[in-house]
Amino acid sequence: MYVVCCLLFMCHRYSHASLDFKYHRTDFLETFLKDVHANFSSITHLYSIGKSVEGRELSVIVIGETPNEHRIGIPEVKYIGNIHGNEPVSREILLHLIEYLVSSYQTDTNITDLINSMRIHILPSMNPDGFEISRVGKCSGTHGRYNANNTDLNRNFPEPFGGRFSPFEPETEAVIRWIHSEPFVLSASFHGGAVLTAYPYDNNNQGSTNYSRSPDDDVFKYLAKTYSFNHKTMYKGNLCKMKFLDGVTNGAKWYSIAGGMQDYNYVWGQCFEVTVELSCCKYPPAAQLPHFWDQNKASLIALLKQAHLGIKGRVLDQDNSPVSKAIVNVFGRKNLIPFQTSKLGEYYRLLVPGEYTLMVEAKGFKPMNKTVDVFDGTSSSSAVVSDFILTKLDESQQT
Repeated sequence: MYVVCCLLFMCHRYSHASLDFKYHRTDFLETFLKDVHANFSSITHLYSIGKSVEGRELSVIVIGETPNEHRIGIPEVKYIGNIHGNEPVSREILLHLIEYLVSSYQTDTNITDLINSMRIHILPSMNPDGFEISRVGKCSGTHGRYNANNTDLNRNFPEPFGGRFSPFEPETEAVIRWIHSEPFVLSASFHGGAVLTAYPYDNNNQGSTNYSRSPDDDVFKYLAKTYSFNHKTMYKGNLCKMKFLDGVTNGAKWYSIAGGMQDYNYVWGQCFEVTVELSCCKYPPAAQLPHFWDQNKASLIALLKQAHLGIKGRVLDQDNSPVSKAIVNVFGRKNLIPFQTSKLGEYYRLLVPGEYTLMVEAKGFKPMNKTVDVFDGTSSSSAVVSDFILTKLDESQQT
């Protein structure tokens, strides 16, 4: 009897593992996420960031050693799929990624180390309303691309180069709140219609199709190439009748857009986001989904590991209390909005290996500079740690 009960338990625990390669409607997606959470509750947390125009949940599953709350020094990472409803390959690929991560925990050392060293937030569908009216086999066009208010969600975010062209949609507002709810370090959003990885900026002051270099251009190239070079074919750069060296491009160099999510993440969210295009056809037949999973599996894991690239730490006062909203600048990198510490005094800066000078300043404290050697921390599952202890200004020094 004991053996039978154990077998029944194991069958229930891994019942989700039969996830097939087809396009799943939103009700199944919700059931799948709930099932994963129920069966792997010790390493998952399920929550909603809001609802779509038509009332569908924007559900996120977190995978991590402590999935319910942020821990100091543990980076937060997110993947967002199905921004455009008629580009659903990412929706399915992310479901398979979720299954792969939870089922590999404690059996695969690399995946276990990954899950123990970060919190991975996955939103399989940002635009469930658009998906529900999209049609399989439509490789181009805009039917289902927009949300239920006929708005392109990837043109609906605040624009760092001036202007905003339409009211925020419920889905956009939900993602904006989400971006600021956690100290996200790294992000990827997924699309269809090409096979490449793009990086900021997506726009410039001229609104023209020219290379728009960010202060962290070297880091973004590194992240984009990490995805491309771990992909089975993206790195070739000659897919979908397009040519991109190494399969990567600056967003604005490809074509400029205003109101994109990628630039918002970087400028206002202090989060390095790249945009991954998964398929030449926007909505390919379901029979091709195993191919897309095979093509992208290694890239999805490799990019997650880059959350440990660079440097992290805390800014504290002499009583060891956190200093929030301290500005942490990297010499030679002038961000449009300076990176600041969180309420816990934390900062994270993705940087490629090298020597950097960090400059920290906070109201009421003496500024502090420190030169730090940064090495690749992905193999050790931790960025270089460098804390700052600030000295308070004397009353006579404060202005």
